[in-house]
Amino acid sequence: MTGDLPIFGIFVPKALLLALTSYGALLLCKKVLARLGVYHAVWHPALFDLSIYILIFSGSAKAAQWYLT
Repeated sequence: MTGDLPIFGIFVPKALLLALTSYGALLLCKKVLARLGVYHAVWHPALFDLSIYILIFSGSAKAAQWYLT
């Protein structure tokens, strides 16, 4: 089994799909956190967003690995 998925005849890496879905989840999470006012208590919002993205991406990759094996 390879790490690629065929989508309309084009092989796309699974990591790319996970990264794109994680980015979408990050955008949703950013909107919720901004509405709650969390960014007023954060020292560096860009680093905070990066850390949230890494958490979402690694969690989804671990869940996909668990689901596929």
